[in-house]
Amino acid sequence: MAKFDVRPDIDEAAAKLQSTLGAKREIQRLPEVLWEGETVEMLATGVYGKGNGLVAMTSQRLIFLKHGVMSQQVEDFPYGRISSVQWSGGMISGTLIVFASGNKAEIKQMPKDAGKALADALRARLAAPQPAAGPVAAAAAGAQDVASRLQTLDQLRAAGAITDEEYRDRRAKILDSL
Repeated sequence: MAKFDVRPDIDEAAAKLQSTLGAKREIQRLPEVLWEGETVEMLATGVYGKGNGLVAMTSQRLIFLKHGVMSQQVEDFPYGRISSVQWSGGMISGTLIVFASGNKAEIKQMPKDAGKALADALRARLAAPQPAAGPVAAAAAGAQDVASRLQTLDQLRAAGAITDEEYRDRRAKILDSL
């Protein structure tokens, strides 16, 4: 098995490949297409479009990378946009079909074991609850929670369940929590 000295996460995933035939250059170039903080979880080889390349399952998306001498092809599928995944395997290789945002991508000639493992891991990732999309989504959820708490407080005061003084105190505490 070929040794790579790219990055620990990429090296670990590449070490699990049965064959790196047609993907050595892509493994070396993978850090160039990764986003900041993105880590590689699993790799496989396959044919997409016109070329043999590398399929990378990362912490944030699925990537197909083909880095040829004359051209480079990168297509990515953020997990939030993938609606479903299909795997069909033959005796030696198979095809991974990814449905994302109304498009269909077929990655063919993936080694059977690596392709099935990647498809299963991808399905598990899609089935898991997705965390909120960063600080903006967290702030929006927090603002919605504060608005809901203030509305409940208004309803309690209107119903006479709390006094005006209790209302002011609780309202101040809610606003101070921001």
